Amino acid sequence: MSEPFAVVARELVKRFGQNFAVRGIDLSVPRGEIFGLLGSNGAGKTTTLRMLCGLTVPSSGAASICGIDVWREPEAAKARLGYLDEEPLVYPNLTGREFLSFVADLYGLDRGQERGQTIERLLSLFELTDRGSDMIGSYSHGMRQKIGLASLLIHEPEVLLLDEPTNGLDPRSARRVKDLLEGLSSRGTTILLSTHILEVAQALCHRIAIMDRGRIAAVGTMQELRARAGHAGASLEDLFLHLTGGTEERELIEQLLGPTR
Repeated sequence: MSEPFAVVARELVKRFGQNFAVRGIDLSVPRGEIFGLLGSNGAGKTTTLRMLCGLTVPSSGAASICGIDVWREPEAAKARLGYLDEEPLVYPNLTGREFLSFVADLYGLDRGQERGQTIERLLSLFELTDRGSDMIGSYSHGMRQKIGLASLLIHEPEVLLLDEPTNGLDPRSARRVKDLLEGLSSRGTTILLSTHILEVAQALCHRIAIMDRGRIAAVGTMQELRARAGHAGASLEDLFLHLTGGTEERELIEQLLGPTR
């Protein structure tokens, strides 16, 4: 019987000197779930994602992808995942097609007609066909984001770890990415994404974890988070502020601005 959880973190800790970026994270994400990781700047979201994908060594704790320990069997774990940083690592002196072919080589995919068709399908999916022969250095930020996303899908990973996947995208492209993620999830791909756009998380994620100062303040479905906060009709923004103390900051700003005229 296969491992039911595609992403698992156990007491994951990351310390930089005397400062803790992550303070004992526990997560279990089932296969096919879209799981949102929310938090203010410095809450530990990016560090958590980088530990889960094997880019940042944890100070303590463990992480696994599809039942494979990320640190004991790194190659096997990484073969099953795709990771997109907030600033995607792309090569400006390669064309879009060359970059996708390069990534396919890294994953050992056979060269030939089928791989070429996959590359063209991905370029079309992200509306990059006409720019596929242009150097990535000439791409806009949004186009670099899209070629980065395309590169994740070329080996059909079981798990996607995405840091701000709609960052820099226009509304049409952002909607296409959201539809794509929902389609991948329905086919069994597990997606763990970090985002500052609360509307995206509320509309897309099956469950959400709210991080605050390196810890998980709350995790659950929207209904579960509302029940915990005691606000049946609360939006995700309201829940986020309530669970991270943001309401106090909002009240302070209102006091500083003074009464509305």
